[in-house]
Amino acid sequence: MKKTLLILTRNPLSLLGLILVTIIVLAAIFADFITPFPEHVGAVVDFTNFNQPPHWPNIFGTDLVGRDLFTRVVYAYRVSLILAAVVLIIAVPIGVSIGLTAGYLGGWTEYGLMRITDIFLSIPPLVLAMSIMGLLEPTLTNGMIAVTAMWWPWYTRLVYSITRSEREEGYLLAAEVIGASKLHIMFREILPNCVPSIVTKMTLDFGFVILIASSLSFLGLGVQPPTPDLGSMVADGAKYLPDSWWLTVFPGLAILFAVFGFNLIGDALREILGGDQ
Repeated sequence: MKKTLLILTRNPLSLLGLILVTIIVLAAIFADFITPFPEHVGAVVDFTNFNQPPHWPNIFGTDLVGRDLFTRVVYAYRVSLILAAVVLIIAVPIGVSIGLTAGYLGGWTEYGLMRITDIFLSIPPLVLAMSIMGLLEPTLTNGMIAVTAMWWPWYTRLVYSITRSEREEGYLLAAEVIGASKLHIMFREILPNCVPSIVTKMTLDFGFVILIASSLSFLGLGVQPPTPDLGSMVADGAKYLPDSWWLTVFPGLAILFAVFGFNLIGDALREILGGDQ
């Protein structure tokens, strides 16, 4: 862990990513204390201060009903991070378990599981999520379900490839000879060799999940008002460009910084963990 942090801090781009992600996570956790108007998260109106450009204390300006935009962007980070974390917590175990099973057992099990995975992978991710959300009520929970349904196949394909390459290794043959169970071999022998790749992909995917969730909200299929969401704020503000530019620019930059930060850390981890293997 110390070695990883040392390498991250020595690389300027990795350090930048670490700083961005740290600021985003801390802002989301302590949003109640760092935002000037926490009550503006809900259905609050202040028509005496509506649609104002950036000024003190509204450093990001105000929206069309007078709510502080900085407050709503910070709370939207909390919503986005929770959504991304829940999606990956659900999708990764599902994808990893299917990939291990298909890669190690082979035969008809492999054929059936991987063909199902290929069907999901053949559908563009955003289209699949939009199709699912079109059938469900647009809520945060249903948004998580939609994004999870499109995310697990990528981990299945990743772990399946690694498992196939490990299946004939000597340590697996030795484990089989001494009578180790299939579950033991899959989850105690093969899985540890998959962890570096899984961790790297999870870090990269954190930003992409936020981007996909924001895209759904931009299309009106994600988190619904008055809950703050970056995608819906960009969509609402786009109607008033270029005059009320702050309505779109600041939420858009928030999405950019989140995706950029997680990508930089993910790229650094890929080099670090890849070098350790």
